[in-house]
Amino acid sequence: MKLDVRLLKSVLTVYEELNTNGISLVYMGDFSHEITKMFTVMAEDEIIDKDENVTTKRRIYHVLIETLQNMTRHSDEFTQEVVGKGLFLIGKKLDTYYVITSNRISADKKDKLEAMLNIVNAATRNELKDMYRKQIKEGKLSEKGGAGLGLIDMARKTTGKLDFEFIPFQDDNSYLFVLKVEISPKELQKLEREEVKPINKEDEIQNEIVEEVSIVKEDENE
Repeated sequence: MKLDVRLLKSVLTVYEELNTNGISLVYMGDFSHEITKMFTVMAEDEIIDKDENVTTKRRIYHVLIETLQNMTRHSDEFTQEVVGKGLFLIGKKLDTYYVITSNRISADKKDKLEAMLNIVNAATRNELKDMYRKQIKEGKLSEKGGAGLGLIDMARKTTGKLDFEFIPFQDDNSYLFVLKVEISPKELQKLEREEVKPINKEDEIQNEIVEEVSIVKEDENE
């Protein structure tokens, strides 16, 4: 087979662009549970700074799992063997870790998902904690195993808003759903210092329950 020089140049251009933006891992195609596990191991071994404190590492790992699960919950392309199709990127730039995912979503699901994202982005950190606690207490999970709960938890564990966009496909009635989340260790430490302390024993117990549920969710995916 003759070497396509133009193709090679295009690949090198893409590589340089990814490198400039601090992207260390890119995958496009079918997502299975095994591939999800592989990404978490690679991120932990190759991308996350070894000097990061345990809390930051755990949050990055948690967000990585949650973004991948979020992709599978909202993907309209899945079977029993393949939980979804899409694009996944993870990188670090200017001391901030970020994860980008994209997948196809049908038009009839777009409005509901967009509404959930807007609600989550409009909430304060204390409001997110209350929303998360309420969903756990009342058991209000979606038909796909907690899509709303996952978005709330993702927002609680990241710094900044959930950055998203819906790009329409021309050939059918569907959209490309793109989601970007960021974790800045410095901002994370600042937010943790600013968080309001529990004002009574009941609040303290509820906070412990919320954190325990988060830990259980992580352990189930390891």
